[in-house]
Amino acid sequence: MIKYSQDIRVETVENSGNIEGRISKNIVLTPAEMLERASMFNIITLPSGSRIKEHPHVEDAEIYYILEGEAEVTDNDRTAVMRAGDVMFTGNGGCHSIANHSGKDVKFLACILRM
Repeated sequence: MIKYSQDIRVETVENSGNIEGRISKNIVLTPAEMLERASMFNIITLPSGSRIKEHPHVEDAEIYYILEGEAEVTDNDRTAVMRAGDVMFTGNGGCHSIANHSGKDVKFLACILRM
């Protein structure tokens, strides 16, 4: 399968579920396009002041790969600052969150793998 950039759908989510503030999601691949082996493969833009609240990954796992900007993340009991090129993996019942306290957008690749 080849998918061109003009075919990637963009959605905006505001103050819903785990989202506090607003995020933009470039839905790079859908679950169906990944043969249901993953439930998400998106590029997320997290504007300044927005966050994805702490949430668990019990029957799946999520990878955050920072593309641009600086984000504060939690992974279980650890809080850290991540920058472009940094990666975080959360699974096996672990919890994580990501917040943008900087003055610039944060862009990251988010992938949720089915376990």
